[in-house]
Amino acid sequence: MSSDGRSRADPAAPRPSARPVTALLSDLASETGQLVQQELALFKAEMQQKLGRLGQGGGALAAGGLIAFSGWLALIAAAILGLSHVLAPWLAALIVGLVVIALGAGLLFFGKSRFDADALVPRRTLNSLREDETWIRDQFS
Repeated sequence: MSSDGRSRADPAAPRPSARPVTALLSDLASETGQLVQQELALFKAEMQQKLGRLGQGGGALAAGGLIAFSGWLALIAAAILGLSHVLAPWLAALIVGLVVIALGAGLLFFGKSRFDADALVPRRTLNSLREDETWIRDQFS
């Protein structure tokens, strides 16, 4: 026995945890809440970035389309006038119109593919959540 009346622990005996289970569980709950907040912040930042890119892309498409449209109309008129020297004017207009429709359809399909839902998936957040899930499973196994 020591001078203060307590018995000394056997140095060979396994040492009990320095912290009680309730404190450990409290820390786990606190850190889990903090992890959820960090994941939400990452998700929010990533979605703002992606939506900002979509907005910029949409604005650039609209402005570029408007400017190019006036030039395109002039080129169509020139093509019709040039082709009307070889063919009947109505046939020249029909041929040029069909070519323009085909080009427009191709551009529409291309533009639609750029706005797929897959482009909006927050990949970094999902990867981070998968890593967190793996870490949590490793901690409890």
